[in-house]
Amino acid sequence: GAAEGGAGGAAGMPVPPALADAADEVRAMERLILTGRATPMVAATERLLEGHDALDVIDGVFIPALDAVGERFERGEFFLPQLMASAEAVKAGFDVVRSRQGEAVPTDDGTAIVLATVQGDIHDIGKNIVRMLLENYGYRVIDLGRDVAPERVVQAVREHGARLVGLSALMTTTVRAMEQTIALLHEQVPGTAVFVGGAVLTADYAREIGADYYGKDAAEAARIAERFFAAHPAI
Repeated sequence: GAAEGGAGGAAGMPVPPALADAADEVRAMERLILTGRATPMVAATERLLEGHDALDVIDGVFIPALDAVGERFERGEFFLPQLMASAEAVKAGFDVVRSRQGEAVPTDDGTAIVLATVQGDIHDIGKNIVRMLLENYGYRVIDLGRDVAPERVVQAVREHGARLVGLSALMTTTVRAMEQTIALLHEQVPGTAVFVGGAVLTADYAREIGADYYGKDAAEAARIAERFFAAHPAI
């Protein structure tokens, strides 16, 4: 209803206590993200970082705003160009955080994620959006590109100690390659979880080919990663 729509807006996001003294700036940054304006995000992030902790800015502004964008995308209120513009705005903010902090906001190796479009498939727009969102959420993403052989995915998992793999297929003819990749991962690197996505897949189809998770869009991929690492913390 109307109330629901209002709650999804920038004004409906609570300002965390750590940023309470900069509520107006937080609201302004959330609006920049929701409207996909990357250039003004740089100065806005720099201002907010002057008196606030980087992790508070990430957890209190970037992630809630990205979540709101994902929800709007799911409800059909936002479309792909808006999702990408919002992701670029957040990326601009993250770049400021990284440049100021140096190595102070490291990405834990325990949360590396391998992404690939499966063998025979050359579509990678969806995978690229997933990568951008996951990177914005602070995950270290190893993107193997498109048309990737099953053995190469296994090799990358071993090389990087990744415990989560995202596979994309946009053609019905390449779902077989996805199934083979999942089978090889489960056989050779047991304990590795696989999430899959792509226009030709459904949740039932994903289960049929052995996937651990199905992500219908980039926002769902980010939620899968969050749930997986919360349930399987790095040792």
